[in-house]
Amino acid sequence: MNNLCIRFRDAILPIAGIIAAWQLLAALRIVNPVLFPSPVQVFFAAGEMIRSGVLWTDALVSLRRAATGFFIGATLGVLTGLLTSRVRIFSIGLNPLFNLLRPIPAIALVPVAVVWFGIGEQSKYFVIAYSVFLAVWLSTHHGMEHVPDIYIRAARSLGASRGLEFFQVVIPASAPHIFAGLRFGAALSFLSLVAAELTGASAGIGYRLEEARQYILVDRMFVGLVELGVLGATLDSIFVWIGHRLVHWEQA
Repeated sequence: MNNLCIRFRDAILPIAGIIAAWQLLAALRIVNPVLFPSPVQVFFAAGEMIRSGVLWTDALVSLRRAATGFFIGATLGVLTGLLTSRVRIFSIGLNPLFNLLRPIPAIALVPVAVVWFGIGEQSKYFVIAYSVFLAVWLSTHHGMEHVPDIYIRAARSLGASRGLEFFQVVIPASAPHIFAGLRFGAALSFLSLVAAELTGASAGIGYRLEEARQYILVDRMFVGLVELGVLGATLDSIFVWIGHRLVHWEQA
């Protein structure tokens, strides 16, 4: 119980300090209040969006898109990482291509996705899955490729078959890397979500940010940014909690 209170205090106090400094800076009116709203203005804007139902609708739509894109990208990333790290022909054929694609940001693919899939949900799933896939693939490939040789030799000296060696040695040894890739991919799903929702969307956090920009409603823009931050931080905390239980040997 004490540890929980300490963690809660450590999380709340810095946020409270940032909000206080933000309020003070806004009160000094160094910047035009239209362009830099105070926390109070953002709070009231969030209240209006909650009452109208816009905030919850956008959150649910964006979460569905991020979850779908993450699932597609993460599944393909793990499977492809297994192949490129353990099968030489896949490593030779695919690694150069993926290393060429990794520097290309998701937002650069939005026009291509719209041409390929239209302005519907498929283009948004593609953009999100693309970002997640490359992050998860890289972590999976790296983790599988760098399993200590001593683990492999020990398993073989004990007579383990190839299948047993893979599932009982290689997978557990690389699991921390795979899980780190999944955690990073979850964060990227929110980053690419905004880019995906800037075109051909009628709901979602990214769409609402663009709409607020057009009408210079900076307080609503801040609401969207805070919403993204809260959702991302909550998801990251969930991944950390799951990781401590599924990959418990990493902390041993």
